[in-house]
Amino acid sequence: MAKTRLTITLDQDILKRVDSAIDGSKIRNRSHAIEYLLTSCLIPQSTKVLILAGGEGVKFRPLTDTLPKSLLPIKGKPLLEHTLLFLKEQGLTEIYISVAHLGKKIKDYFGDGARFGIRIKYIEQTIARNGTAQPVLQAKDFFSDEPFLVIYGDVLTKLNFLDLLDFHNSHRGIATMALASVEKPSMWGVATMEGNRIKDFVEKPQTKTRSHLINAGIYVLSPEVFKYIGSNSVRLEKDVFPRLAREGKLYAYPFESEWYDVSTPQIYTEVIKGF
Repeated sequence: MAKTRLTITLDQDILKRVDSAIDGSKIRNRSHAIEYLLTSCLIPQSTKVLILAGGEGVKFRPLTDTLPKSLLPIKGKPLLEHTLLFLKEQGLTEIYISVAHLGKKIKDYFGDGARFGIRIKYIEQTIARNGTAQPVLQAKDFFSDEPFLVIYGDVLTKLNFLDLLDFHNSHRGIATMALASVEKPSMWGVATMEGNRIKDFVEKPQTKTRSHLINAGIYVLSPEVFKYIGSNSVRLEKDVFPRLAREGKLYAYPFESEWYDVSTPQIYTEVIKGF
């Protein structure tokens, strides 16, 4: 994102409060603190979040025969609770959770979100088909008025969601994909960038790729995206994002924050040790 240098004058007490926000990791310096605090104020607090938590967690069976993957325990809390609390920290409290497999257990645990300081509504997946496209399309009536954040229920991250939203709003594209960097990208969808756009997106490429930037399972989508999701679309990664990339309407948001895709028992073990 293009930056503009400014000179500003602040009251000493305000400057002390700005400096108190600097933690050396999420907020690195005074300039970043001012940008972060302004972004927090300017991003509409009504920004809605859609979490896709309907997956069956096949690789975790037999555990996920009785427990949804999003409720797998990590440091004393379900995986999904970590995400919800981090969203709350950033002022994102209007949450919609798309549920299917053992969805009642998710609803019983989180309820309406009041005890977590957030508001939760649930969307029951009505199409018995694996994939990410139909749950998003099914949520159309709730997300038709402004860009919204989409997070996969098995993703654990400390990403600055407000900065991601700010980036998306600055270019007014149809979709922005958060990109993590990994050594072996072939397990995920791989993105090739040109400027701040994704010029090519391939889900689990069969041939070696130069890019190490992969789909982090976190997006900001504008309502126009629903025009790209048909009734036969199965996966955003195969049926929607490649087309958006070809049309120059898929933007990239590379980030370096902590990120895990809790998609296998091996990664789950790593998360328990390191998150």
